[in-house]
Amino acid sequence: MVSTLFMLVKLAGKTGISLPEIMFWRQAIPLPLILGWMAARGRLDHLATRRLPSHAGRAVSGTIGMVCNFGASMLLPLAVATVFNFTTPLFAVVLGAVLLQEQVGRWRWLAVLLGFLGVLLIAQPGSAGAAAIPLLGAAAGLGSGFMVALISIQIRDLGKTEQSMATVFWFSLFGTLFTAPILPFVMGHHTSAQWLMLGGIGVVGALGQILMTSALRYGAVASVIVMDYSALIWTTIYSRQIFHQSPPAHTWLGAPLIVAAGLVIAWREHRLHKLAHRTQSEAGAA
Repeated sequence: MVSTLFMLVKLAGKTGISLPEIMFWRQAIPLPLILGWMAARGRLDHLATRRLPSHAGRAVSGTIGMVCNFGASMLLPLAVATVFNFTTPLFAVVLGAVLLQEQVGRWRWLAVLLGFLGVLLIAQPGSAGAAAIPLLGAAAGLGSGFMVALISIQIRDLGKTEQSMATVFWFSLFGTLFTAPILPFVMGHHTSAQWLMLGGIGVVGALGQILMTSALRYGAVASVIVMDYSALIWTTIYSRQIFHQSPPAHTWLGAPLIVAAGLVIAWREHRLHKLAHRTQSEAGAA
């Protein structure tokens, strides 16, 4: 779903639709869909919340992350933008150490260094020519990885008390309010094909967000994020078949390092989680 969303965003951008307008419709279209779905099931009460400030903070982070995500998709080949998104587990380790005061061992720090070495190989700072990655695109891609890591922590916290649909609904509502004032200045006349793209962005984006929010509610962040690696298959297919783009050769040198780093982090967090669970069980038995 997320790969398809980025493909539609890139396609819409190429037809001349501005980024702020794409973001508005991405947020606005899910609102009536969620309300209608919850009303039909008699579960509108599941959208109630006592944590509006937390939802608003998550929406601010999500809006910034969406600018980075969509910007990277527009500026870079889709597969390259996706690989930059794979830096999320690296940033999750750093944020865990800084914000949550987690103890991070040598394995995860080595994985972080390995991953950022992969980023340097892909970005090729200082290089020029047709194969060079645009600096702004690389910055957007790294910003996306950072923001998704931050947002994952926020969603995980909201998931302790909120239904998945409520988290998606309030994000869409706040995001619509944030982008609506800009809409009159950027919106133009659209063809039927462009409206279909915008509709697809709203629907596919909502589905992807619901799936991700549910995954983060029921699964460990590191394990869920590792599943993102399947996106590289879909974005590579989209890049070649729709946009006739292939990632620069050095992308395939850096990408395995970033993926390997993410897998090491997920493996270590899984081991630590099992160890903590075993310790708690033994303490309970004693």
